[in-house]
Amino acid sequence: MTISRRGVFRAAGVAAATAAGVAATGGSALASAPAAASGRGRRLRTGADIAAADGWRMFAGRKVGIITNPTGVLDDFTSIVDDMHAKGVDLAAVFGPEHGFRGTAQAGEAEETFIDPRTGVTVYDAYGANVAKMAGFFTAAGVDTVVFDIRDVGVRFYTYIWTMWTAMQAAAQVGDLRFVVLDHPNPLGGRARGPVLQEGYTSGVGLLEIAQQHGMTVGELALFFNATFMERAGQQKLTDLQVVEVKGWRREMVGPDQADRWIPPSPNMPTPQTATLYPGTGLVEATDWSEGRGTTRPFELIGAPYLDHRWAEALDAKRLAGVEFREAYFTPTFSKNAGEVCAGVQVHIMDAEKVDAIEVATHMLVEARRIYPEFSWRGDGGRWIGLLTGSGRFQEQLEAGASAEEIIAAWQPELKKFVRDTRPYLLYGGPRH
Repeated sequence: MTISRRGVFRAAGVAAATAAGVAATGGSALASAPAAASGRGRRLRTGADIAAADGWRMFAGRKVGIITNPTGVLDDFTSIVDDMHAKGVDLAAVFGPEHGFRGTAQAGEAEETFIDPRTGVTVYDAYGANVAKMAGFFTAAGVDTVVFDIRDVGVRFYTYIWTMWTAMQAAAQVGDLRFVVLDHPNPLGGRARGPVLQEGYTSGVGLLEIAQQHGMTVGELALFFNATFMERAGQQKLTDLQVVEVKGWRREMVGPDQADRWIPPSPNMPTPQTATLYPGTGLVEATDWSEGRGTTRPFELIGAPYLDHRWAEALDAKRLAGVEFREAYFTPTFSKNAGEVCAGVQVHIMDAEKVDAIEVATHMLVEARRIYPEFSWRGDGGRWIGLLTGSGRFQEQLEAGASAEEIIAAWQPELKKFVRDTRPYLLYGGPRH
């Protein structure tokens, strides 16, 4: 990604709760609706599956705008936009994030505003939009309900959550629109890891003080954002914020419930393995190395023309939990070092439940800087590593020769505070840290 980039009611069904007039202020619209329409009886059902099984009745009489992308699908892989349109929901607009509504754009890009040929609905380019521009979209479309349905990957510098945060502020600014999050599991599980963003390091890849691997679902983040940051941002808290909870997910579940359910949430996030490593190997974007874009294994293949076998040997000797390193050579077809043979490693996941990707990447960077005097940041003097890690500390420690263990220890106090501060907004059981 590049820069541009508790439950209030539980009832027999979404419609039943809504019809009963139960308020959902800052809360959860968990429904125990019938099984998903596909009839396959899958154990895990997303918020969209639950709302769709109830005939989308929670949107009856509402004019709806939805923020979604190719991951916004039901159990049978039907787009929720297509299903809502077919089922008579008054769908006034779609708002496309980075990579676009239909997912045709690369990193740092989006689809221009267009009329969706299948539904006739206007799709607005919302990537990089500020609060005023997003509010303008909502006003132009005349929506009274904003829906967010995107499968996030649980990392601060993955931009979809910041599109949600911007939309939340815009909804408050327009006039306290209803805001509904159709929740998804976090593929990294519910454990928070890594440094927390500090003041002065906000950007399109990190707008609020959350951990690098936040360990929350988008619904939980929405509740936390609304309660903690909305007034600080100069907006009134949303009074009609609803989360339709996932059914069948717990925090210890790492990866999608079923591998065949994985849909790439962006072009360079092709597999669950990619997502597992991304919180850490995403930091490679701040270096002059290739992070594997332009290969079939982005964020797993890491290398540069000047690296060699010594890096893999040093990393393998560390015996880091959950991963092994294979000496690898590859030629990216685009992005950094395109067309050049890169030496480096492929990071193999041996046990996803044991992987701490941010610690793994910290060891990778420390060892590379120790071995190779050619190591350098990506043409910005290290600004990018500060934005990705959330402060200047990581760069300062690395360049001062700190060990990986010392760098990792430095963020533990702020991480513990983040875990403590977010606990009241968690909707799902299981370990947090």
